[in-house]
Amino acid sequence: LGDLPVIRTEQLETAGQRVITGQVCGPVTIQIEGFRPIVSEVIFMEMEPRDGRYDPLLGYLALEQSSAAVDMVRHRLVAVRYVDAKRAA
Repeated sequence: LGDLPVIRTEQLETAGQRVITGQVCGPVTIQIEGFRPIVSEVIFMEMEPRDGRYDPLLGYLALEQSSAAVDMVRHRLVAVRYVDAKRAA
């Protein structure tokens, strides 16, 4: 990704309830294959590779802005046809 400016550091809680420090960097362009690119921030944190690879974690906002949704039955990303413009009551 090259040199990215560090905006701030944040305390993060992992799924195992450990608290670690992450560096928030940006702005960066994020492109999920098959979906539109967005400009946002990323967080870098210490991770253990699985099978020699690091798996990126995508948050709700990045998915929503990319017009992607998780198909929980087929375990894949699907395109969202419309941006939700409804207001919560």
